[in-house]
Order: sequence, then structure tokens, then C-alpha cells
Amino acid sequence: MTMKDLVIFCDGGAFNNPGPAGIGVVICDKSGKVIKKISRYVGEKTNNQAEYQAIIAALKEAKKLKSKNIQIYLDSKLAVEQINHRYKIKNAGLAPLFIEVHNLKISMPNLKFSYVPRTKNKIADNLVKEAIKQYVKKNRPKTRSS
Repeated sequence: MTMKDLVIFCDGGAFNNPGPAGIGVVICDKSGKVIKKISRYVGEKTNNQAEYQAIIAALKEAKKLKSKNIQIYLDSKLAVEQINHRYKIKNAGLAPLFIEVHNLKISMPNLKFSYVPRTKNKIADNLVKEAIKQYVKKNRPKTRSS
């Protein structure tokens, strides 16, 4: 399947930062029709590490779809500014994730990253919360009833 133009909403988050973390990705065609949603637990991470994990998942999916023009929206101003080379990477834990994003971007010349307020990123945000909730529910210690 080839999709010429994609609009992608990404989010990542961690409970207790750092803590159990999840990602949410919503991939749409240019008309706004949802093509794919990704909701995944990504381990114990910080919020910013989870944001980058969401971007990586989105870029890998966009690559599979052989997209030509990609617009990615994030509600993490830090991630957007770092990826757009306006902020430096000061956290050592983000550096390898930034490099992975950079390496994926190389083959995508028509790729843009933009900041959106959280209110415009609700579907991706809900996918993050759902991934973390499912993980916590599945791994919660069992209590015995008396």
C-alpha cells in the first residue's frame, strides 16, 4: 500500500515520570481518514523518551506506507524543537533516540514536525493512557480475597 500524503499525531507519556510508559500514534490520510492507530507499552521510560519512541514508531510505519509527504504533530514542544534543530539535546537518555529519528528522517525529505496543544492531540494521548492502563492492569499484583 502506498500513501502519498500522511498526517500523523504522536504522543508518549509515562506514569510517575519515569515509570511505566506508553506511546500513541494516529496515522491519517490527507483527508483526515484514520489509516492506523498504534497504542503500545514501551517499558520504564521518561515522558520525553516515550515521546521519541512514538516518533520512531510513526516514522517506521510511514516508511512501510511509502509516504512522500508527511506532517507529524506532537504536543511535546521539547521534542519538536530538538528534532527541528532549535534546541540542543542535553539529556543523555534522549541522544540515541534523537539519532534514530534522524536516521529515519534521512530517507524522508518531505517530512515536517509541528507542535500542537494537547487539546488537538487527544486521540494519540488517549492511546498512550490506554497502553499504560492495560500494562498496569495486567501486571498488578493479585490480591487474595478472604
